[in-house]
Amino acid sequence: MRTVAATLCVALAALASPAARAADDCAIALGRGWPPATENHGAAVERLLDGGLTPALRLTRLPAFATESGVLLIPGEGEGDWTLRVAEADDRVSRWSGGRLELRVDQTPDAEEVPMPAPLARRLVDAWQRTFTALVPADRPAAFHEGPSSFAVGDLRVSGLEPECGPGQLVMAQVELLVEASEDGDERRARRWAELAASIDELEQTLAGLAGGDAGEANGND
Repeated sequence: MRTVAATLCVALAALASPAARAADDCAIALGRGWPPATENHGAAVERLLDGGLTPALRLTRLPAFATESGVLLIPGEGEGDWTLRVAEADDRVSRWSGGRLELRVDQTPDAEEVPMPAPLARRLVDAWQRTFTALVPADRPAAFHEGPSSFAVGDLRVSGLEPECGPGQLVMAQVELLVEASEDGDERRARRWAELAASIDELEQTLAGLAGGDAGEANGND
């Protein structure tokens, strides 16, 4: 992809290790749903990037000036492989012209599609759903941010700034692995899947630790 992988690499290089930040210092700038004045733009971008498919998991990026992009997982038939799709608009979808906002969806996005083992894909969907359910309270609506990102897993959508610490940072590392897998050959992609499985293990352990800490607080434990 032209800019998706480069953008992710720059962003991830700036992140500290999840273990390097205390839990009480990890602020997540995500809320439920679409941010204000964003849904029409976001929905148009997602229709463009879907390629007529129905993803079970996706990350959609709506940068302020650059072209919009997304990472999607589309279920296969039965127990067959899922499809990993990494796509970017050929031209920016949202553009002001003559004092009016245009949503340019009459274009063909730049996209890469590769097969992904179904058990691993299902694990990732489950891990992301549990992560965002735990991190983003149901009563916290998405706030406006310039150039937001939106994560959708099943019926759950959270939007805002991409997390830079805690479990959310592990999610972003997994996004990077997905992008790299979309660009790799079969042999290197198999290594990405192994790395992704290990990252999901770490995320599940982190979530279990958070749940244990919540239970301890509820029971009055230190």
